[in-house]
Amino acid sequence: MMRSGNPALKSDTFTPFRDKRLSKDNLSLTGFTKVRNASSGNTMSIQGTVNKTFILLFFTVFSASWVWDKPNFFLPFLWPALIIGMIVAFVTIFKKDWAPITAPIYALIEGLALGVISALIERSHPGIVMQAVGLTFSVLFSLLIAYKSKIIKVTDNFRLGVVAATGGIGLLYIVSMIMGAFGTRIPFIHESGPLGIGFSLFVIVIASFNLVLDFDFIEKGAKSGAPKYMEWYGAFGLIVTLVWLYLEMLRLLSKLQSRR
Repeated sequence: MMRSGNPALKSDTFTPFRDKRLSKDNLSLTGFTKVRNASSGNTMSIQGTVNKTFILLFFTVFSASWVWDKPNFFLPFLWPALIIGMIVAFVTIFKKDWAPITAPIYALIEGLALGVISALIERSHPGIVMQAVGLTFSVLFSLLIAYKSKIIKVTDNFRLGVVAATGGIGLLYIVSMIMGAFGTRIPFIHESGPLGIGFSLFVIVIASFNLVLDFDFIEKGAKSGAPKYMEWYGAFGLIVTLVWLYLEMLRLLSKLQSRR
């Protein structure tokens, strides 16, 4: 079974399209003309997904740069932006054919939130944002090369381990947020001691492995003959993982710099 640790790219996303394509292909065995989902131009492709990913990255960076010089002004809108972004993300997950519209909206809203967070952290640790961006994209391209060259192979055990670890991290963060609402917190998540740094490194590794699952998932989706709008959905899933990885990079770097 095909799984992704990314909640936007769950295991059965492409199943209807794969089954539909297989049923059409079976017609050719009985003498009918083989159907290919109308034409290759109407189906999802890896290159098309890459193109959409760059478009969403542009929207994210554009909106982040718009609030960069005035984070204090937009700070009261941070939580509303995060909540709206989450709502748009869930709409995209449940209405995948809306992805050509909702994915860019999500990128713009998430960019506003990232811009405020990044600008405030940059004031405390000058240069940290460019370091986090550089590390994030270094990990992205390194893992893409490793995946394409088969250095990293996505097996069932690999998927299961990453999905389980991702779920555990998500649950831990939810517990931490609830505890924070009551004035307490889980110390090692936020502190800059050895445990805190080790935890951040672990989360970064899991977030990075989610990228590998996303690559594999999108590749299989393209092979299944999914419709064209799924390129936007695949790109949306990658952006979700990249945003998570970037925020974890910021968290780790801020912990390291606070130790100096």
